Amino acid sequence: MTRPHSDHDSAEYRSPNPKRYYRSRTDKVIAGVCGGLAERFGWEPILVRILFVLATLFMFGPISIIIYLTIWIITPRTPFGRSSITPEEDAFWRGVSDRPRATFGHLKYTFMDLDDRLQSIERKVTSDEWRLRKEFRDLERGN
Repeated sequence: MTRPHSDHDSAEYRSPNPKRYYRSRTDKVIAGVCGGLAERFGWEPILVRILFVLATLFMFGPISIIIYLTIWIITPRTPFGRSSITPEEDAFWRGVSDRPRATFGHLKYTFMDLDDRLQSIERKVTSDEWRLRKEFRDLERGN
């Protein structure tokens, strides 16, 4: 049975981040939830499963099972034909923050630094000394 095509399946609506969380198709015991978490964060799948079992037995009980079932229902499986990424791309995407505030803060300070550098360049180019040196260079080229 094929799934009907929706507008959200097209490439323009997909996240460019290949590290998006999906349930695993290959590394699964029940539904691929723990395997998907392990793939997403680069952890060992067995460790994720052990932590889930320990959380179920000793800390959260039925709540962790309800959370597991909810994630199973709302999280899609890894799409077929998903392209693999190179180790360099993987390293890049692992360095990309999933937290919008951290990303915004980093961009804010980057643009502030660029603005300061641009202002410095503008001060030099618009100064009388720069114009005088430019005129001397132009005179030297003319002779």
